Amino acid sequence: MQPQYTEMKKEETGIVLDYLPNGHPFMDRRTPVAQVLGQQHFTLLEVAPKEGVFLSPHEIVYLGPDKREKVHHIIGKIDSHQLTQTAKSELPYIIEEIVNKEENKYVEFFNKAGPVTARFHQLELLPGIGKKNMWKIIDERRVKPFESFEDIKKRVDLLPDPKKSIIKRIIMEIDQEDKYEFFTR
Repeated sequence: MQPQYTEMKKEETGIVLDYLPNGHPFMDRRTPVAQVLGQQHFTLLEVAPKEGVFLSPHEIVYLGPDKREKVHHIIGKIDSHQLTQTAKSELPYIIEEIVNKEENKYVEFFNKAGPVTARFHQLELLPGIGKKNMWKIIDERRVKPFESFEDIKKRVDLLPDPKKSIIKRIIMEIDQEDKYEFFTR
């Protein structure tokens, strides 16, 4: 049997978290750099903007293989501990923007999440959702699939805000707080 190789998924677009026009303050080279969050897989990247281009936080930039208007090249992937203070503070707001734009995708997680092991369920990995809430969600989605975050809140009593739970989970995955990755690469 041949081993299967999965292709590394690349980001097509990203949202600027922070722009350093003079580069990192403790680096010898003082070339402009931007810290960017990929919109598809929440990959943290550092990019070099094209000469004369100024990037601003929350700006969407193209990162794909075709001609890039604002980004000269991708410097590389970074970890969350390498983010600037500005980038760290912008991260939750930008994740919230992405989740709001693609609400159906994240509501679908509540409709389709399954067990991780015989004793542990994907829903339990969302902050604020324990066994009781997990079973309430499963029972309600059997009756009818959820249509929105508001629908989840209405149908499941005493559930913490489902959108905030998703956002916190994405941040946990970016910070690599555990081995499970449902929303990040």
